[in-house]
Amino acid sequence: MRKKVSQHQALRGSRLNRSIKADSWLLIPVLLLVASGLVMVGSSSIAVAESHGVATYYYLLRHLIYIVLGVMLAWCFRSIPIDFLERVSRPLMLLSALLLLLVFIPGIGRTVNGSARWITLGFANFQVVEAVKVMVIIYMAGYLVRKADMVKIRFFDTLKPLLLAAMLTGILLLQPDMGSAAVITAIVGGMVWLAGAAWRHLFVLGMAAIPVFGFAAMEPYRLRRIVSFMNPWEDPFNSGFQLTQALIAVGRGEVFGVGLGASIQKLFYLPEAHTDFIFAVLAEEFGLLGVVFILSLFMLLVARIMIIGLMAHRRERPFAGNIAYGIGLWIGLQALVSMGVNLGVLPTKGLTLPLISSGGSSVLMTFVALGIVFRIRYELDRDAPLTVARTPNLAGARR
Repeated sequence: MRKKVSQHQALRGSRLNRSIKADSWLLIPVLLLVASGLVMVGSSSIAVAESHGVATYYYLLRHLIYIVLGVMLAWCFRSIPIDFLERVSRPLMLLSALLLLLVFIPGIGRTVNGSARWITLGFANFQVVEAVKVMVIIYMAGYLVRKADMVKIRFFDTLKPLLLAAMLTGILLLQPDMGSAAVITAIVGGMVWLAGAAWRHLFVLGMAAIPVFGFAAMEPYRLRRIVSFMNPWEDPFNSGFQLTQALIAVGRGEVFGVGLGASIQKLFYLPEAHTDFIFAVLAEEFGLLGVVFILSLFMLLVARIMIIGLMAHRRERPFAGNIAYGIGLWIGLQALVSMGVNLGVLPTKGLTLPLISSGGSSVLMTFVALGIVFRIRYELDRDAPLTVARTPNLAGARR
């Protein structure tokens, strides 16, 4: 009896010790990216703050406050069981559409630079599409569990979530926010593909989506962006200004960079230097080495999130695995698009670089997503089978 009690205590102690350990492969890239973001926001926002007539480190302090709030939100979501998220996942797509429509209500929505993307919370503005990305991922995770078999064989069950994503895309194009619309569509398509949907179904739906985005790109200002992307030096002081300044910043960085704080392009040459084009400032100040360092951190972070999703599927927890896949796709795709724009590989889009750029809504929702991933990892560790090494019975051996 005494031996059984000691084994039970050992099992319990082992479980408790393991439950409090954080996933280092997940935590380290997050901490390094957040630290890099603090450094770059501090460096790139000084001139912006002076031009707006606020304190020198106004945007840095603001970014730091959002990080603290984000960590608190991440801790809260790490405490929420994944089963609860599955229970509330069904209405989230409809709720996402309603949230996106709030920006068109006078007194609630706010328009900045011709785009209606924010709602006023009194003390701050919130970009609702960042919350919508998390909600869409949770909804899709639940849908793919409910339709796990049907998605693989039935065209309609593959089409249905993409139709819902098309509804959100239509609302986003009215705001307008084509960058977020493309990211959400790619997330939904990627999650359906990872769930095992037939290639022929995805090919047909992909071909159908091309004309939709092609038509949306025919808006005059979007068309100017595409044309200037093809040859930004043709009109470097007008339509090609953003891209040419970003390319100049990247070129000046060369291999080792010009040094922290020594960027010239952030001094009113490069627009939105602390948000959309912060990666170009980083490339100028830290050169190719800095670019490779940040790319490596994002690759490590996304790879680890996808591995956690695979672990969840192997433990027969498909909802948790689908959420991890969706979050990995979101962070990876948005980082890829943001860095691609800064490096002149993709047309200009108004997307921030996760965990690096200044932007309260993006920072908060990225931490929420990471909190959910940490919760998935915690539950996988908590519920994993435990084994206790057997120790030889020395007393019996002596007898």
